[in-house]
Amino acid sequence: MTQSEIIKHDISLDTIAPFGRIGLIALATDFNSEQDLRRMYPEGVEVFTNRVLNANPVTLENLRNMAGDISRAAGGILPGFRLDAMIYCCTSGTVANGAKKIEALIHQSCPGIPVTNPVSAALAAFTHLGAKRISVLTPYTEEVNLEMATYFNKHGIDVINIAGFGYDSDIDMTAIPPMEISAAASNVIADDADLLFISCTAIRASLVIESIEQTIGMPVVTSNQALVWHSLKLVGYAHGIAGYGSLLQAPG
Repeated sequence: MTQSEIIKHDISLDTIAPFGRIGLIALATDFNSEQDLRRMYPEGVEVFTNRVLNANPVTLENLRNMAGDISRAAGGILPGFRLDAMIYCCTSGTVANGAKKIEALIHQSCPGIPVTNPVSAALAAFTHLGAKRISVLTPYTEEVNLEMATYFNKHGIDVINIAGFGYDSDIDMTAIPPMEISAAASNVIADDADLLFISCTAIRASLVIESIEQTIGMPVVTSNQALVWHSLKLVGYAHGIAGYGSLLQAPG
């Protein structure tokens, strides 16, 4: 007969994620954001993920349709445990649905938790860097690009120019080689821009932020980098992070 016993112990349990527990609502079709964010977050800050149902192609209609699953996805992240912040990880989805709607949907399941998204994080980063006029590089189609430019313009940011690779699949967006992102960035940036914004959580832009900044001589903000910066502010983490551009290098 199998014997079973409870081990007598006097253990002080470790605190999991002592510097911040961050809930991540990623897209069902996203190949990149979880790895990208974890690469940039400092030790002691942890990401806990659930996925929201969405569908390719990336059209405004499909982006708006995912709103119906956001509350369910938020409620499935560490239920019963307090999160320090929550991220909705889709730039174009935020543009299509609006940041206030996204936050309200998350708060249906997770009331009172600070919420960010790539667009709100980017706008906060622009303010922090003193940027009013920007160039934008995306992987998107013309339809999504124009919607994004309109959104930023309505929030006080002058989008001088916006250019996209023309993809409508998250999987294809992640497959864009980082060096192609870097090459496109050099061609897109306008001489009178304050910075370059590289949109989309699905692309691997974080790997080339610093090389692009060195080439164009001005700050680069990406969707995932801005999310890391803004969410760390929300959890009260006040130390710089090296290797991912000027935005993260100094606490702000």
